[in-house]
Amino acid sequence: MARKNYNALRARMTPEQRTQSEAMARETMAELLLSEVRREAGLTQEDLAAAMGVKQPALSKLESQDDMRISTLRRLVHALGGELEIVAHLPQGDIRISQFAETAKS
Repeated sequence: MARKNYNALRARMTPEQRTQSEAMARETMAELLLSEVRREAGLTQEDLAAAMGVKQPALSKLESQDDMRISTLRRLVHALGGELEIVAHLPQGDIRISQFAETAKS
């Protein structure tokens, strides 16, 4: 199968197709595992571990956990260049939970 240049394919899309494609990409990104997020950011475990100030085996363990402290997840997201935001999706609407907001940048 021949590889196709994404920009060439995108240039042939209608504006509606581009909008749909971008929405699908956002949906997919919203469901990634932490290891997949790290790879999408172009980082190795060694890179991210160094940015977090931990050793690579510790990061490997973090990426495979089902549960972790909010502060640990915040450090990981910051090391990826992002900000952690906690949102509860309730029947009445989405609520941004600020109880765990960071008081000082680490």
